[in-house]
Amino acid sequence: MTAPAVPIRRARLLLIVGALLLTLVSNPPVPAAASAVPPAAEANGRASSRGAEVVAITQVADRQVDLSVRSPALGGRTVKVRLLTPDGWDPTDRNRHWPTLWLLHGCCGDYTSWTGQTDVARTESLRDVLVVMPEAGWNGWYSDWWNYGQDGAPAWETFHTKELRLLLEHGWGASGNRVVAGLSMGGQGALLYAARHPGMFKAAAAYSGSVHPLLNDESVNRIMGFFAGQGNDPLRVWGDPVAQREVWEAHDPFHLARRLTSIPVYLSCGDGTTGPLDPPGGSSDLEADFNRQNQALASELERRGAHHLVTHFYGPGTHGWAYWQRELHSSLPMLLHALRAGR
Repeated sequence: MTAPAVPIRRARLLLIVGALLLTLVSNPPVPAAASAVPPAAEANGRASSRGAEVVAITQVADRQVDLSVRSPALGGRTVKVRLLTPDGWDPTDRNRHWPTLWLLHGCCGDYTSWTGQTDVARTESLRDVLVVMPEAGWNGWYSDWWNYGQDGAPAWETFHTKELRLLLEHGWGASGNRVVAGLSMGGQGALLYAARHPGMFKAAAAYSGSVHPLLNDESVNRIMGFFAGQGNDPLRVWGDPVAQREVWEAHDPFHLARRLTSIPVYLSCGDGTTGPLDPPGGSSDLEADFNRQNQALASELERRGAHHLVTHFYGPGTHGWAYWQRELHSSLPMLLHALRAGR
């Protein structure tokens, strides 16, 4: 049974040393840079002047803790971040920091997707790693939205790479030793964050990722369809693919390939036809498109001399969780090796 959300002033009911945790969460020791409110969010009048902060904690299962984070980068919105905690994790121990795996969800999913759809919480090799599964919006695309050149909320990239990163490091036992993986939209996000923030992640993995949305008209039209989900104006995200070509290229891992050559990268995808983990007759045009994108990115990385590229283009297989769970396990040795090397 899921435990109820607990305000910070009652955090002692959930975590190890309540009195210390109350002080930690109510007055998070983040540096001044983490508390700065983006001008656009400040103008909206919805952002906290204190910067991003944890406002509630929920113990959802053994080793699983949900943080409710109020974010200026998201216009003052409160979103969830699920932590799968390592054995011996104690956020009040300021001298212990854990290597961290970020797992990014795909479009139409949320921060619960990885624990709800895979065996990640039962994976023994992750019992000494802090796993971070942040909310990224139904179709947030791990981006600070263009918003017709006005920027402002939602700024998912700023929330994850600045606000959340600093909160985790200064209050929840995360170290600066990180790797990242994601599926579909989250696969794109994993590569974008690794490329756009050099040094933040020591390795990246993308499963059935949208890794070259500018590949052709079909790919552009498909991602624009996702941008338009839930009644959204698709031009808010990256603008027009022709008029704002530079914005699109800045969010296309293929065009950022040179920034990915120095770290281990894992790419996997099916070809969209019925595979061994699919019901009979299943197919996926989406997976077929993403397969072409991944093949193009792999070729570009090889052309640029990437020395740490692992690909698993496994042929028959559609866009589904059975494959992504398998690919997580296949890529974990590479990801965990990068974490050990970073210690």
